[in-house]
Amino acid sequence: MIGIIMAGGKGSRMKLSEEKLLLKYKKPIVLQVAEALANSNCFSRIIFITSKNSPKTKKLLQKNNYEIFDTPGEGYVEDLNLTLKLINDSVFITSADLPLLDSKIVKKIIKFYNPNNIWTTILVTKNFLESLGLSSKYCINFENQACNYTGISMINSKKISNLEDIEEKFLIVDDKRIGFNVNTKQDYKLLSTT
Repeated sequence: MIGIIMAGGKGSRMKLSEEKLLLKYKKPIVLQVAEALANSNCFSRIIFITSKNSPKTKKLLQKNNYEIFDTPGEGYVEDLNLTLKLINDSVFITSADLPLLDSKIVKKIIKFYNPNNIWTTILVTKNFLESLGLSSKYCINFENQACNYTGISMINSKKISNLEDIEEKFLIVDDKRIGFNVNTKQDYKLLSTT
């Protein structure tokens, strides 16, 4: 399995002069996510998806000898699709703004991987997210519950012939290590209280 960490976004919702993924929670958030995947020992490769939107993040990753794939930075979906076209393997994808991510939750999620499913997206319930003091505008209804995306998916890219009309499966994992996504200044302030 290949681990992919999406680290090329603008972080525009933060409205910061610095790059969001360089904000510190023990260490820069992007390095926390890197270590979570590396320490899980679940991946043959770990690749960071970067873009022109995150030059300082890219520089930090290169300094720490991480593998990088640079994309045009047109958007999360576009950058991910470009990456998946080049990979013929099982893939674990995470956004790089999950500062509480650790190797134990990565291993737990990977145990749910089913290669017969093309795309499995990990969700948290809206109620759980709100119990953490967080909210998200990206909400879907699954199993009669309002749910939010975590930024984590598992994909069998061997089964993808094109990226249109892929049947997406969903899995709810209410855990703050994947629910705590830093998108706003308020989220970052809240992080210091965890």
